[in-house]
Amino acid sequence: MRFNRILLSATLVVVALVIQVTVLARLQLPGAVPDLTLLVVLALAFVYGHVSGALIGFAAGLLADLAPPADHAAGRYALVLCVIGYLAGLVKPENGKLRSATAPMLVVVGAALGSTLLYAGVGALVGDSAARHVGLGGLLFTAALYDLLLAPFVVPGIMALARRAENDPLTESSSSGSDVSSGWLAGGTGLRIGEQKGGLRLRAARSRAQRAGRIKGVKRL
Repeated sequence: MRFNRILLSATLVVVALVIQVTVLARLQLPGAVPDLTLLVVLALAFVYGHVSGALIGFAAGLLADLAPPADHAAGRYALVLCVIGYLAGLVKPENGKLRSATAPMLVVVGAALGSTLLYAGVGALVGDSAARHVGLGGLLFTAALYDLLLAPFVVPGIMALARRAENDPLTESSSSGSDVSSGWLAGGTGLRIGEQKGGLRLRAARSRAQRAGRIKGVKRL
């Protein structure tokens, strides 16, 4: 991964996790908690692809596992977001731009349902039966609803930032400037200096020849 990808992804994931823990988790909404971290992973996977999406998802999930008040085994949500980021990156368009909002909204709903089911499934494997007491049906419905309502305010903006960082305008401008300057020095000024030097030499030779002819003419007289 490029440095600008790592820097932007780390910043967005940390900000999303802080907002989710300090704000969204304290709203005491019925059912699930709006998963802002999941939306960030989805948006970055839409632009960067499945490999980067899996890596970003794993890192974001691991931070969520370690962030207080975590009450589950570390690595559980990292596995979930790693799978979700990989699958979301598979629908990445060639130019990194989505033509309509239908496809990403469907992916958001599928990711909300899939992450909840996968999280509950991994919890069942390690002996965590909290999803049974809360009600898996209610968690699935509220997770999909909250993420779907939050997605239009999060996913497009993060995708725009990711595309801007991916284009790297500073690097492009500096490289284009170096190309222009090198071409200008080599193709423009260098040739002109050479032509000027050649012209000066030719003029000097002509002036010497004219002077020699004049001197010869004087001698003839």
